[in-house]
Amino acid sequence: MSTLAYEVRVAEDPADREACFTVRKEVFVGEQGVPEDIEYDVYDAVAVHVLAVREDGVPLGTGRLLFGEAAGGKTGGDPSVGSLGRLAVTREARGLGVGAALVRAVEEAARARGLTAVDLHAQTQALGFYERLGYMAYGPEFPDAGMPHRAMRRVL
Repeated sequence: MSTLAYEVRVAEDPADREACFTVRKEVFVGEQGVPEDIEYDVYDAVAVHVLAVREDGVPLGTGRLLFGEAAGGKTGGDPSVGSLGRLAVTREARGLGVGAALVRAVEEAARARGLTAVDLHAQTQALGFYERLGYMAYGPEFPDAGMPHRAMRRVL
């Protein structure tokens, strides 16, 4: 078992945000074939982005939290629920707890904004990962970027 030293933080400065986008491009566009024009959206400007970085500064993963009006379309319009999305971990960092640490960082950011729950749209192959972190699936399967997804929620 590798013990990779990394930290997870809110991406505040432009370099951190750029690192988030680099990870998303590698994972979603490069590995999963998501068209680049739908990977980035208007919500990137208002989201809270979290970033996992190795001690030498190499980005390992990212995720984002939408809240308020920006999250409404994904949470049924409930202003007390945030939306976790764009969770991506680089191939080299998978299996090391980076994804779980990013989810917890998003939940922490949600709590800090007074939210009571977090919703997400999980690729069906990732349902077990989110279930282990306390998320419950609800509603039917649906396609997103050509891949099957399910809605999930965790009450904070």
